[in-house]
Amino acid sequence: MSVLKVNKTRLANGVWDGVISDVPSGVTPGIEVQFRDRPLEDITVTPAADGLWQLKFSIPPQMVSDGIQTISILEQNTGEVIDSFAIIAGEVADETIRAEIDLLREELDLLKRAFRRHCVETA
Repeated sequence: MSVLKVNKTRLANGVWDGVISDVPSGVTPGIEVQFRDRPLEDITVTPAADGLWQLKFSIPPQMVSDGIQTISILEQNTGEVIDSFAIIAGEVADETIRAEIDLLREELDLLKRAFRRHCVETA
């Protein structure tokens, strides 16, 4: 089980920046970033203040296309995914977001009915 934590600090101009924490003292974190099960190139992991490490990599242009593209950040030694994020673009994005909103509305309605029923039964 990984103890490393990754927190994104920003994504700008196609460059993802984040901070790696909970790295054991004297250890350089081994990090791999994957897109479609292939490692990305040009990943930099550099020491920062107080045992923190900065992680930086560029988003390849081929990742920006219609649909949902997922990037995984893994601990290199164990292969465990310690973080991931998705880029959603194009026409599929509109349909996907609408479908998710519809599902959330249905679930909210279900919860409201269950709550009202509970209030009536316990009153």
